[in-house]
Amino acid sequence: MSEKPSLEARLRGPFEGPNTIGNSRRFWLSFVLGTALLAVYPVLFGAYAAESTSVYLVYGLLGVSLAFIWGFCGILSFGQVAFFGVAGYAFGIVSINLASYTGATLGVLTGVAVATLLAALLGYFMFYGGVRDVYVTIITLVVALVLHTFMGQTAGSQWAIGEAALGGFNGMVGVPDLAIGFGTAGLEFAGAMHYYVTLLVLVATVLGLRALVNSQFGYAMVATREDEARTEMFGYNTTFIKFATFTIGGALAGLSGVLFVTWGNYIDPSEFAITAAAMPVIWASIGGRESFVGTIAAAVVIQRIQIGLTGEWALVVVGSLLVIVILAMPDGIAPRVGDAVDYLRNRGGGEPAEPPTATEEVSD
Repeated sequence: MSEKPSLEARLRGPFEGPNTIGNSRRFWLSFVLGTALLAVYPVLFGAYAAESTSVYLVYGLLGVSLAFIWGFCGILSFGQVAFFGVAGYAFGIVSINLASYTGATLGVLTGVAVATLLAALLGYFMFYGGVRDVYVTIITLVVALVLHTFMGQTAGSQWAIGEAALGGFNGMVGVPDLAIGFGTAGLEFAGAMHYYVTLLVLVATVLGLRALVNSQFGYAMVATREDEARTEMFGYNTTFIKFATFTIGGALAGLSGVLFVTWGNYIDPSEFAITAAAMPVIWASIGGRESFVGTIAAAVVIQRIQIGLTGEWALVVVGSLLVIVILAMPDGIAPRVGDAVDYLRNRGGGEPAEPPTATEEVSD
């Protein structure tokens, strides 16, 4: 008679597998501890500090949307900010014109739906049109820059949708806070509550994506990344796999855009600019594109550096950090941290090392 798995094993099981970094008890203890510290952050430092920090978690979610498609399916996209910005503008247009809980709720749904639809249309024409590799990267960057140029010339009263003025480079102002409800009954999430909603969304997204990349679909994603022709030979529809992965990544970027615009109550075309488009790539490159937690940590630290070092020095420091990490650790910092922990654990005779990643299994 086989022994029943423990409660801990049953809880960890859906979120572990060869495609994710961090499958040990020590990782999960660190994950729970980190989440608990983030949860008590508003209690320790106050509502204003929590509200200010909320935007870093939003950037972390945007970085996760790229890590998912780039790290596990090999799709390098500079267009995550396009979905991010489009969702933000869509939320603003709906919620300003329907100034009620119903409008805010419809704004959330519309923002995510518009970003998902844009990602699906772009992904359909790219992947079913035979566009691959670096050309996908170029097209996604061009889409973001076209949106930047278009939205920049929307100043003037003629560029308004109902009560919502697009505002050109001055941006759209007066966007309501995040809220959910119907009519005059609902819940509004401002200040520290926005922080908690963002944290909840971020943790749920990380856990959900860990489960997805360790599913049969996730194995197909990694196989497509490693050798698309061989994966097709085994009967997998790699075009659909890339299309679906890219669309999911666009939806997540759109969700982060909604959280961003409800945090600052404002959005402008700079969210589509080339600097903004490069930031998710930098976060994933430094943190580790196959590590959701590493990408989130990199997004938080790098954005904090950017705000602390205003002006050109911020770009110099971030650029130098990117070059150093790429040269010394091409896979990012998180995998090297995992290797160091495994080394120290083996020397101390502790918990056995984690199973090999999917890449190592393929190379074997």
